[in-house]
Amino acid sequence: MKSKSSGGLVYSTEHGRTCPGCRQPLSACSCKQAIVPAGDGIVRVSRDTKSRGGKCVTVVKGVPLAATELAALGKTLRAACGTGGTTKDGVIEIQGDHCEAVMAKLKALGYTVKRAGG
Repeated sequence: MKSKSSGGLVYSTEHGRTCPGCRQPLSACSCKQAIVPAGDGIVRVSRDTKSRGGKCVTVVKGVPLAATELAALGKTLRAACGTGGTTKDGVIEIQGDHCEAVMAKLKALGYTVKRAGG
């Protein structure tokens, strides 16, 4: 006997990937945008080189914002540093070692910031 899949439509040629929760395209997903990560209210900034071929990135974790606001903050931080990067899974990654500049910008925006790592 075949078991039914609890999933549903995962990919559509019209819209691309769809969210399994609300069945909307990922770009118009309403269920994941409302999720704000719970944390202690402290934004942690660190420098990381793991799994990047020795290249350094500045990692920002613990920002209590939804996905769309986090992406906008990531864009602001990248522009302040004059470099590229990405925002994914609640983490902002900025290319290069810009910990001090990122911490200064976050403090100016009103966040409680700590340097994490060494």
